[in-house]
Formats: sequence, structure tokens, C-alpha cells
Amino acid sequence: MKRIFTICFLLVATASFAQTKEELKSIQSAKKDSISALQSEVKALQTQIDKYPGWHYGAFGTIGANLSEFSNWYAQGSPNNSAGNITITVNPYAKLNRETFFWYTTANVNLSWVKFDDKDDPNDDDDYRQATDIFTLTSLYGYKFSEKLAASALVEYRTTLLNNFNDPGYLDLGVGVTWTPVSSLIVVIHPLNYNFVFSDDDVIFDSSLGAKLVADYSKSFGKLNVKSNLSMFQSYKSSDLSNWTWTNALGYELWRGIGLGFEFGLRDNKQEALNYAINTQGNTGETFDSVDNDLQTYWTFGLSYAF
Repeated sequence: MKRIFTICFLLVATASFAQTKEELKSIQSAKKDSISALQSEVKALQTQIDKYPGWHYGAFGTIGANLSEFSNWYAQGSPNNSAGNITITVNPYAKLNRETFFWYTTANVNLSWVKFDDKDDPNDDDDYRQATDIFTLTSLYGYKFSEKLAASALVEYRTTLLNNFNDPGYLDLGVGVTWTPVSSLIVVIHPLNYNFVFSDDDVIFDSSLGAKLVADYSKSFGKLNVKSNLSMFQSYKSSDLSNWTWTNALGYELWRGIGLGFEFGLRDNKQEALNYAINTQGNTGETFDSVDNDLQTYWTFGLSYAF
């Protein structure tokens, strides 16, 4: 009899526990739905705030780091070594939108350092070395003809910060029109633009008059943030003086502005290719006609942030 009573008690207790667990899961699911609904409402309100005329500030970027150390790891060529790679990208912006005009200012900073210290080689370099060095500052002012079209003036400055600051440096000053077909896309078309080039080597680098095209796209798809920027200069003097840069950033938010980020960029600049061939590689016989102007690329993956 006691055994039967015990079995019945266990069955009732198990059924009660299962019922309570299912109830808790149901409550948890309802709470998650409520959180999801609140997040959607917050994003909708933020979209309305972003459309409201006035100053808007923010920044986003990626932080990547990879550190390692090996001791007596004989399976590899350098069994005793320490290595590291650190990358930081920052993309701040300040945007003003009024009924008759707008003023957008953005910047892009991409810096990275690498090191490989072979502890068995006393002559190798055990310090971090600069690997990526990009700085761009852009300011665009526009006087609106309509909701989507404006007369505009653009200032864009590009250089490096850690190494060879302003050598070369590029300053674009131009006027033309800006088209905003949708709120997430800005297209700048400036047929009158002067590209100032600053460098100690005035034989390779040369300033010239030309046309400037800039396209900037920023959009959020739920937790995925996308940004793409294309900046092109077409010289009227010579195609050897033309250049373009295309940068792209993807960020997926995981928790309160923190997530995973991926950034990659493409660049074409024949003046820089010739300067590298002559002054770095020592190929003094190279010319604009003979130099290999390979496509410049970079990519970064790591933690992303936004505020």
C-alpha cells in the first residue's frame, strides 16, 4: 500500500512540475513577444526622430583584435613566437536638415597594427607595425530646390594619420548638385571640382580640375545596418590623375548597439601605385604607362558598435 501511495505521489508531483514548467515557458514566450513589439516601436519612433529637421549625431565602427603566443610548438616553422593584429574603425557623423538647406559632415578612420615576434630570431622586429592607415573627412552643404534636388558644395579631405601625414593628401573642392531620391541615399554630382594633391614628390603627384561623384547609402534592415560610400574623381587633365574609393560596412546588432561588424574597401589610384613602385620598391624606371596599377583592397571583421 505504501508503495502504491509513493508511486501515485511521484506521478502527481511529476505532472505538476511539467504543468508548471509549461506555464513558465508560456509566460516567457509572451514576455519575449512583448519585448519584440517594444523594440519595433522604439525603432519606429527613432525613424520619425531621424526625419525631424535638426542636428543628428552618431558614430559606428568595428573593433577587431587577434593575439596569440606559441612556445615550443614544433609543428610550425617558428615554434616560439607571439603575434597580434589590432584594428579600429570609427565613422562619426553630424547632420543638419532644414526646410531650405542641409549640411552633412562625416568622417572615416581606419587604423590597424600587426606584429610577429620570432623569439628565436634576435634580429626580427618585435614591435607592432602600422598596417592600415585611412582618414577621410567630408562636408557637404546643399541649398534645396525641391525635396530631392539641391545646389551643393563639397569639401573632402583624405590622407593618413600614423604615417606620412598629408604626403600624399587630397583635398577636393567642388560645386554642383545633390540628388536624394530616398532618405537613405545621397548622390553628389559636381562637374566643377578641383583636386588639390599635397606631396613632397611633385613629379608624380599633381593637382588638377575635374568632376566629382559621391554616392552614400545608409540603411537599417531590422538589426542589420548597412553603409556604403563611393567617392570618384575624374580628372579633365589626364586619366592618370583620376582616382576612386569605395568603402562598405555591415553591422549586425546583438545587444544594445554591440554586435558583429564587417568592413571592406576598394581603391584605385595610379599616382599612389607609381609612387610606391619608385620610392618604395626602387623601380626608378617606372612610368604611368608601365606601372602595374593593381586594385587596392582591405577588409576588417570584428565586434561592431553604434551610438
